[in-house]
Amino acid sequence: MTAPVDEAVLRGLVPGVLGVLVRRGADFAAAEDAVQEALVEALRTWPAEPPRDPKGWLVAVAWRRFLDATRSEAARRRREERVEEEPAPGPVPEVDDTLHLYFLCAHPALSPSSAVALTLRAVGGLTTRQIAEAYLVPEATMAQRISRAKRTIAGARLDRPGDVGTVLRVLYLVFNEGYSGDVDLVAEAIRLTRQLLTVTDHPEVAGLLALMLLHAARRPARTAPDGSLVPLAQQDRSRWDTAAITEGVQLLQTALSRDRLGEYQAQAAIAALHADARTAAETDWVQVVGWYDELVALTGNPVARLNRAVAVGEADGPRAGLAALADLDPGLPRYAAVAAHLHERDGDPATAARLYADAARAATNRAERDHLVRQAARLNAQLT
Repeated sequence: MTAPVDEAVLRGLVPGVLGVLVRRGADFAAAEDAVQEALVEALRTWPAEPPRDPKGWLVAVAWRRFLDATRSEAARRRREERVEEEPAPGPVPEVDDTLHLYFLCAHPALSPSSAVALTLRAVGGLTTRQIAEAYLVPEATMAQRISRAKRTIAGARLDRPGDVGTVLRVLYLVFNEGYSGDVDLVAEAIRLTRQLLTVTDHPEVAGLLALMLLHAARRPARTAPDGSLVPLAQQDRSRWDTAAITEGVQLLQTALSRDRLGEYQAQAAIAALHADARTAAETDWVQVVGWYDELVALTGNPVARLNRAVAVGEADGPRAGLAALADLDPGLPRYAAVAAHLHERDGDPATAARLYADAARAATNRAERDHLVRQAARLNAQLT
């Protein structure tokens, strides 16, 4: 009798296994390749013969794969002499290198796209094919990206502290990719952030996980049956995931109680206010503006200032929103869409229609572009 392998559980073992190999003397790139081979072997054999100690099994198989690769390369003879003696079977030491692996995969020397790819493969345990499909690029292209990333961090040690903020930015990039191929990157980002929270006591990690859960909770209502985008104000809130909202709010409250406010906690607080409102009309826009003020003070981010202008328009009227928008660069992504929304609310449909059309031409997401085109067409039909 066979039982299917829980791939999420299997991938959750990857950081610990990879850390063991690196501590035994394997370089990161070779260790990561060996762990990937062990994962493939596990998926093949575990349904029929599940191991009593899954992590120990993965360590043993990955270490053998690493030794086989090392022995086959004459140019690495010195390393072979150093690692030739395979450790005797036994329990795997309880040393958790997960946090250091997150730091390593989000190394400042890596580009954001390379850090994302390496994190998904080395910490997430995804295959190169799965990552390539998720990012809609050829597998060979993704393989080259991962290889370059490994070369970039070659020689970096696991025992040096890293920057949690850099890791969180990488995980948020994963989350914002959504779903493509056979991997749900929203779920994967939540899993990796949840895993990170177990190994570091940092309120911004809890803040990011809360933000992810609160945004993911709305996902069932974000698109209509025909695939078209449904704006937040028009979403059927009965379709929101209340369990995810409850967990997100609890995580946020715990993080805020630490009195170490960060950008992800501020963003999560805004998302929580939207989740708390039974209807769009009941949204506490004054509090939303207050949290955007905190976010802008923390980051100075122009996109946060753009979103703040929307909130000001809801709290104090469209003229106030347009005044808040006036100080921003019109070249910002979504600037034209925000301006269109505010002009429409201010009773200027002609300007709003023109700006919706401008925003549609600049949109990079098909669903968003189609939505903006429909908005412009709706207003133009009213004007004729």
